[in-house]
Amino acid sequence: MERQIVGLGGAGRNDEETRLLLAHVVGLAGKAVPRVCAVPTAVGDAADSVLRLYGLLPENAQRSYLSFFPWPPSELRGFALGHDVIFIGGGNTANALAIWRVHGFDEILREAWEAGIVLTGWSAGMICWFEASVTDSFGPQLEGMRDGLGFLAGSACPHYDGEELRRPVFTRLVAEGFPDGIAADDGVGVHYLGTELAEVVSVSDGATAYRVDPGGESALEARRLD
Repeated sequence: MERQIVGLGGAGRNDEETRLLLAHVVGLAGKAVPRVCAVPTAVGDAADSVLRLYGLLPENAQRSYLSFFPWPPSELRGFALGHDVIFIGGGNTANALAIWRVHGFDEILREAWEAGIVLTGWSAGMICWFEASVTDSFGPQLEGMRDGLGFLAGSACPHYDGEELRRPVFTRLVAEGFPDGIAADDGVGVHYLGTELAEVVSVSDGATAYRVDPGGESALEARRLD
């Protein structure tokens, strides 16, 4: 099975755009009734985040969610691997990674990836797959973090056009020696096959992804979804 990760810089600018983006990602599973698992660990399993995602998923999707509070399901591995798409929601990336590692979910996610389950998500759900990232896990000032799952090499930054500090902080960190990486605007998906970037897709006018290295940023061509 082809390994697939789709990092989303953020939701679209409205629900219509977001539904279009999610329909594309869920469609990559190639199933008539794709089984989608929401993982809201980064917001402490907040129910409203799950319900909002449920309302934005395609009608043909079978919905479920994975809770780690007060504890994960006893058959965590079987539950996770019983899905076609695993969607990681936004929130505190560092906290989510710590909880996953305590329960061995980091290794289960790698197994899911190797099995061809589509791994995706926005914000925290974009950057968690990389070696390093720019995150607000430690405060609104944003910081570099080198503690990602490491399925994908380099660094990542979401909300590149959606939050004022993202672009200047990320470009400065990379210029100062942080790993080179990729940044994505809101409404943009970066689709990896194996460990290579295969395509950038966008649902928002002017939104795209960028390669960022010590010399600056370079925009990538994005295919517009409609």
